[in-house]
Amino acid sequence: MSDEITVFLVDDHELVRRGVAELLDAEPGIRVVGEAGSIEQARGRIGATAPAIALLDVRLPDGSGIDLCRELRTRMPAVRCVMLTAYDDDEAMIAAVIADAAGYVLKDIRGSGLVEVLRRVATGRSALDPALVRAVRARLRNASSGDPRLASLNPREREVLALIADGLSNRQIGNRLALTEKTVKNYVSSMLAKLGLQSRTQAAVLHLETRRARPLTAR
Repeated sequence: MSDEITVFLVDDHELVRRGVAELLDAEPGIRVVGEAGSIEQARGRIGATAPAIALLDVRLPDGSGIDLCRELRTRMPAVRCVMLTAYDDDEAMIAAVIADAAGYVLKDIRGSGLVEVLRRVATGRSALDPALVRAVRARLRNASSGDPRLASLNPREREVLALIADGLSNRQIGNRLALTEKTVKNYVSSMLAKLGLQSRTQAAVLHLETRRARPLTAR
């Protein structure tokens, strides 16, 4: 059916995937076209199935679902991403907005609520809280472009940070900068330590805040 909503599930818990798949497949006009338990599995399978919506767990065994969202929005802009998580995490919600996710829902949402979110997103609308989106945009506008933490990075670490914010994986960064994947991992670890951050998503948020603030502060 041309108006059928196709969904791809990414969650590392098989029982969660089964439950969500059964729920969605029972809904008229919605069809689950694939599943994955990790980012590595999801990349190829989503590319092969080209779903309308990717329903992504925020925390995956090999990285962040938000990083995967950012990557998908870059490589396959027709795929809309909805984040699904067990954690009510303000930072993750902010990162999801910046990564261009179309929705962010907790796993304790009622089945009818999840279906409603997916139907809304499939029509091209956002299922994110408008107040949250406004708050994030205001935060980006007001962010300082001179974060002193960035001054501690060397030129190569700054390059790596910028490419992480663009949604590139370590392997892609290595190809872009002619570095081995192991070397890129070392740069990422060093960069996170200097910035006092725990994850690539946090680093990407910091970079995007400062990068987007510069044109506004220059006026």
